[in-house]
Amino acid sequence: MNETVKTAVFVVAAVGLVIAASLTAPERRTASVFSDEGEAFYPEFKDPQEVKAIEVVDYDESTATARPLKVEFRKSRWLVASNNDYPIDVGDRLNKTAGALIDLKKDQIRSEIPQDHAKFGVIDPLDQKISSLQGRGKRVTLRDAKKAVLADFILGKPVEGKAGWRYVRVPGGKRTYAVKTDADPSARFADWVNAGLLRMPAAQIRKITVVPYSFDPVTGAIGQIQPVALTPESRQWKSITATLDGLKIVDARPKPPDMAHDLASGQVQLSMTTAMSLRRFGFFLTQTGRVLASDGEMTVEMANGVAYQIRFGDVATSASAEAAKSAGGDRHLFVTTSADPARPEGEKASHDLNARFADWFYVISNADFQKLRPSK
Repeated sequence: MNETVKTAVFVVAAVGLVIAASLTAPERRTASVFSDEGEAFYPEFKDPQEVKAIEVVDYDESTATARPLKVEFRKSRWLVASNNDYPIDVGDRLNKTAGALIDLKKDQIRSEIPQDHAKFGVIDPLDQKISSLQGRGKRVTLRDAKKAVLADFILGKPVEGKAGWRYVRVPGGKRTYAVKTDADPSARFADWVNAGLLRMPAAQIRKITVVPYSFDPVTGAIGQIQPVALTPESRQWKSITATLDGLKIVDARPKPPDMAHDLASGQVQLSMTTAMSLRRFGFFLTQTGRVLASDGEMTVEMANGVAYQIRFGDVATSASAEAAKSAGGDRHLFVTTSADPARPEGEKASHDLNARFADWFYVISNADFQKLRPSK
């Protein structure tokens, strides 16, 4: 090989090395890695009014189960689809949730590899291919009226040393970002339902009678315990009336349509269907049409002449996973009202309340149940 050819070969090799070096230079790699930093996750998502469904999935490491909650707008109202289409008033919760996720930015890239997902708490809670019980985040998906995804995130752990920041990943993506956001939608049914389930202002309560009997469905025997009558002068009055005023439910189960129709007018029909439906939740229908409960009842008399009958059924062992698992378990509730015939305003209020309570067996927390059981 002559000198000219050798020189040409060296020149070509040198050019190749320069090109290779330029392609693998740290500056070029850095530019590639940080190419989307500062961009919006979903730049087309601008209007919170577009949101017609919210899905929140949290993960309970103690039971290794995902806790899904879905709220959607159907039939001209908002329903908790994951809890038997229970109707709710979302109020400003929807706007706050959607507003916190609109135009969310990819502020800082923290990792490019899936192996870091557990460390940052951004494993998809719905991913069944990953065996890890730890490091799973909260998945939040917003959809429009056509079910199209407006935004979809996995919210992970708070960023160390940066208040108001948390790790975020897009489902299916490898990158984990540190993002400035206070978004933290709840997957708990109770957090989406307004307090004051019974519409029972504490200031309007005049008398409470607690009858903590027990009922044996096999023998039909009632273990009667002396009723406890409470008035505003009673030591536990403030605690119990405050609990009744702000009572929240942790779940709701639909009643059969025929039973709901009867209860809306303040009646309970003697039928096998009604009796069996009541028994499932710890309530029992006698031959005289009286409804008894497995753990007693209470009557609350109001200033307008309305009297609430609140019956405490079985422990809600089959409640949804989001229900609290405190000692004793959450409790089924069966609510009806009656009114003093001499008080016209009470008659109308009682009718409206029975229509409100007719469709549902409620579940309240064990903590609230215990507050409603006065000690001797």
